[in-house]
Amino acid sequence: MSDNFDEQFDAYDDLDDDLDDLDDEVEAYCMTCKEKTPMDDPEAIWTRRGTPGTRGVCSICGTTVFRMGKTAAHASLKRPEPVQVADAPRSRGGRRVVSAVTYINYSVPDAEFAAILAEDLNRIGIQTWVPDENVDQVQWATGVHPALAECKQMIVILTPLAAKATAVSEAWQFFVRNRKPVFIVQLAPTEMPPELRTKPRFDFSGDDYKQTFRQLVQALAD
Repeated sequence: MSDNFDEQFDAYDDLDDDLDDLDDEVEAYCMTCKEKTPMDDPEAIWTRRGTPGTRGVCSICGTTVFRMGKTAAHASLKRPEPVQVADAPRSRGGRRVVSAVTYINYSVPDAEFAAILAEDLNRIGIQTWVPDENVDQVQWATGVHPALAECKQMIVILTPLAAKATAVSEAWQFFVRNRKPVFIVQLAPTEMPPELRTKPRFDFSGDDYKQTFRQLVQALAD
């Protein structure tokens, strides 16, 4: 249901969202009560296009409610860049090499390797989406980063630190719950989380990057 709310938010992108609602009490239309009601626990959120809104619960029935536009709660928050996850690029012959956009999931210490891997994949036509270091610091309307919902497959760059990183585990857990393909790129010996033990694994800790990369590409393209 939250995805539908996000789509509704996006339909209002042309509205003037720069006007602050400075009232202490935030009201929103409740689909259950069929009227505007005061919102309890209002939380500043953003749609995938960067449009501000507020999410909370109806003070009468407890249903989750949303309201478009900027409120005082947004004043101290940085507006995120719009998230666009496009289809994979076409080859010179006009054929998509891979139709699924690949989410690169990594911990901050592995950012350099993630960037190199993403560049190599993009170069051969496998489009990737690489989150920045602040990806988990924005409250999105759907409750998860839009790229997690829109990307079709994920590469988890796994190291001992990544295995303990909350943002990394929450991302791959979302994919596992939604039965979307997950591929493991292992950079160092790591105790594998039980949910990932059956996922395809590619060991990049050795010296033969090109050979392992080719194996990864073949798995992504299948």
